[in-house]
Amino acid sequence: MTTFIQLHLLTAYPASNLNRDDTGAPKTVTLGGTTRLRISSQSLKRAWRTSALFEDALAGHIGIRSGRIGREAADIMTANGIDDKKAVEWGTAIAACFGKPKTEKKKEDPFLLTETEQLAHISPAEFEAVKALALKLATEKRAPDAEELTLLRQDRMAVDIALFGRMLASSPAFNVEAACQVAHAFGVGETLVEDDFFTAVDDLRAKSDDAGAGHLGETGFGAALFYTYICIDRDLLLKNLHGDEALTDKTLRALVETALKVSPSGKQNSFASRAYASWALAEKGTDQPRSLAAAYYNAINGSDQLSVAVDRITALRENMNRVYGQQTDSESFNVADAQGSMAEVLDFVCA
Repeated sequence: MTTFIQLHLLTAYPASNLNRDDTGAPKTVTLGGTTRLRISSQSLKRAWRTSALFEDALAGHIGIRSGRIGREAADIMTANGIDDKKAVEWGTAIAACFGKPKTEKKKEDPFLLTETEQLAHISPAEFEAVKALALKLATEKRAPDAEELTLLRQDRMAVDIALFGRMLASSPAFNVEAACQVAHAFGVGETLVEDDFFTAVDDLRAKSDDAGAGHLGETGFGAALFYTYICIDRDLLLKNLHGDEALTDKTLRALVETALKVSPSGKQNSFASRAYASWALAEKGTDQPRSLAAAYYNAINGSDQLSVAVDRITALRENMNRVYGQQTDSESFNVADAQGSMAEVLDFVCA
């Protein structure tokens, strides 16, 4: 039986624009007939996997997402005496291991050919193999052979690839199924997106010259209590990490702590809207996982959103367990009531 770990979070963000759409406005979703603020799962995962907390906990095990892997190899070769033409040719061959190289050639930057059309997610060991091969080719002044271009390896796994998966269209044998699913976070109550009109003053402009602002602008923002749902297939994570129990537990602990503490970076310099989760529920068991988003289909209005949100999601979970006969164990904390602790939740997840 597969063991699933589910994490339900309620996090209150003040005025913020953590995740923007193509117009620069905060992302939204219509739920239960009302507009809610939304943070995409891609934004959340990016914030978590690049955070100092995650990187400190899992140093040496975090992958790299880039379309410039072949270009990095080409730069190493040129720095070691290989002419640009050969470096581009050999770097493009290396890039093809990870994706489709770009075909657009520009005279001012021929090294664009060493970049791939899509971002490739590779492990630290795979990246080290790329750099080692580039240095070897430069030293021996020759092109790579077919055997040397097998730079991808099933046994070279990064924790973020194990968690969030990898898709390489050109090398499907090295695709990795994600062990962690992250829902888009959404506000539990209706939110109206507002515009912040701002000005900037030119410090060197004298009042006698012009009393007006040096710059005018506006940016959208909103505030909400967000519900976030995360589901982790522990058995698949362990499989992706080649049966390394210690690294699996370390990864789980780092991911959960990061999800509790780390905010997306959008517009943080303007709003400083950093927040820890105010309430968290971790569940673990072999039952088919399910979100508890239905607790918030009817928007929560009023001044006591957090306590109402906790009451609703707790009641829904109890009803789900009763109706479906579910037996998931759980651990939780509630900051408002000083109940439970993060340490207890982390220990539960990794037990």
